[in-house]
Formats: sequence, structure tokens, C-alpha cells
Amino acid sequence: MLIGELSRRTGVNPHQLRYYEAQGLLVPDRGDNGYREYDDGAVITVTQIRRLLDAGLSTQEIGYLQPCVSGAAPDLKPCPETLDLLRARIAGLDEQIDTLVRSRETLREYLAATERRLAG
Repeated sequence: MLIGELSRRTGVNPHQLRYYEAQGLLVPDRGDNGYREYDDGAVITVTQIRRLLDAGLSTQEIGYLQPCVSGAAPDLKPCPETLDLLRARIAGLDEQIDTLVRSRETLREYLAATERRLAG
């Protein structure tokens, strides 16, 4: 199938599909006319990419995990690199959440102090 058909079947615009190709995540064949040609497996690959992006992984992380990914869900094989990357990503998210919680508490303190001055 050509890029327009892959775009229609996945809901991902052609520009993004070309970006995935540039990142090494999607590898089309080239026809004699130079057009990108994708097999049916590309639909699953694009679905995997989108779901992993939605989970907060970067395209670089997805490329690292791709050898351990199967199915549209996607299913992740318990490769050592999969476990290490997911654990590191979760640890990073936990740090970001902790920072956001501290920021929220500080802002609440500023708000409370400002409202007390307004009332006082």
C-alpha cells in the first residue's frame, strides 16, 4: 500500500509516517517509481508506535524497544532492555510527579498567604 492508504488505515498523517521512517521506526520498500510501499504489517507497526507514544515513550525509546514488541496491543516481550527502560521511565515519571506535588504545595501556600492578606 502507498503512504496515503497507510495514513487512512491508521489515522496517522503522512508527515508523521515519514517522520517515523526518518526515526527508523517504519521501514517501507520503494517501488520502481520511488514511492514508498508498505505491507500490511506496517499498520500494526504504526499502531504500536502510536500506543507507545501515548504511554509517554519517545521515538528513541520506541526504537530501542522495537525488537521486543509484537502485536497491536502492543505486547512487550520480557527482554532485559524492555524491563530496564520501563523501570527507568517509571522512575523518571515518579520524580516528575514528586516535583509537581512540591510545586503545587508551594503555590497553595502562596495562594493562602495572599488570600489572608486580602481578607486581613
